[in-house]
Amino acid sequence: MDFPAGPRVPEAPAEPGALPALVEPAPALLPEEMLRYSRQIIIPEIGMLGQRRLKNARVLVIGAGGLGSPALLYLAAAGIGTIGIIDDDVVDVSNLQRQVIHGTASVGELKTDSAARRIKDLNPLLNVQVHAQRLDVSNAVDIFSDYDLVLDGTDNFATRYLVNDAASLAGKPYIWGSILRFDGQVSVFWDAHGPNYRDLYPSPPPPGTVPSCSEGGVFGVLCAQVGSVMVAEAIKLITGVGRSLLGRLLILDSLDMRWREVSLRPDPSLPPITELLESYDDFCSMPELDAAGISRTKEHSISASRLAELLKARAAGSEDFLLIDVRESGEAEIVSIPGAILAPRGAILSGEIELPREREIILHCKSGGRSSEVLRHLLDAGYSDVRHVSGGILDWISDVNPSLPAY
Repeated sequence: MDFPAGPRVPEAPAEPGALPALVEPAPALLPEEMLRYSRQIIIPEIGMLGQRRLKNARVLVIGAGGLGSPALLYLAAAGIGTIGIIDDDVVDVSNLQRQVIHGTASVGELKTDSAARRIKDLNPLLNVQVHAQRLDVSNAVDIFSDYDLVLDGTDNFATRYLVNDAASLAGKPYIWGSILRFDGQVSVFWDAHGPNYRDLYPSPPPPGTVPSCSEGGVFGVLCAQVGSVMVAEAIKLITGVGRSLLGRLLILDSLDMRWREVSLRPDPSLPPITELLESYDDFCSMPELDAAGISRTKEHSISASRLAELLKARAAGSEDFLLIDVRESGEAEIVSIPGAILAPRGAILSGEIELPREREIILHCKSGGRSSEVLRHLLDAGYSDVRHVSGGILDWISDVNPSLPAY
């Protein structure tokens, strides 16, 4: 597959992060546009020319979730002419704590449709492009090629590496944000002028070491803090004002309400990005395991239904084992399997909690990722009688007790 060479870019200015305007200005603004954006136009650094650049800009937002929600709202309010939204998920009640672009009436609806309707209501002058599909290796470069700038608000490593590589091949800058619990990170990546995501994270972390927001939780208002910084960076790149976050990583600790900055540079030892990987899911899932390791994990796995049978047998006195919940305490407060003992994954891996060797152990987490990691750790440490529930408590809710709350 031939990839576009990308837009012609002038030589980078001497000051890191200071870049020329990304987008050419549109024709003169309509009277309605001048009225709507007047408070922004009167800012000297933006002015009429900058607002015309925003009108002519095409920005793609990946994910209409926690970060995508504030990003889409503020991009629309700022007067971005064309906004693309790509997401294949539907609105769930658990989203509403942080995904403020959606409402209760949108539960069960495609996030792209819900978000598009909301920003069109906010600003009917917009052109909204909906991509109700999953971003993957077959479409990423082509979709990116239709936009000037990409905002990545996704929450999984496979998509982040895909976005990085596709943006590089399409010749596009992109703004990346990440949130977990009380912490956030945001930066700008652009191969033409500076580092990309692989310069920050050359390889994905081992599976299970970094929980997703659904596993670790997220402070809802943090989405607005990081998402608004992402939009500020988008406006600066489009108009050419200020100094961008290219070559800088901002890290927010919202519990202490403190920002700190880390400088980034391209790593000359990394090979250039010349093509997409065949599978980013494979790249990010169990890279440390060979076929024998994967087979061993499967051999020590049981289903939630089998666990229910074993718990009944334990209650009758014919089985004896420890059921260990390796999730965090906040997760266990929402829902737990009767008879489980809480021992968080991190405490087991660090040695803070040592499980007995003389009894059979069955592990579970939310969906199987963390428990499989603890399983491998215990097997490597010489434990012989240990298994894990491959589908975690979500399978328990689905297959054993649907009355329990999912999260």
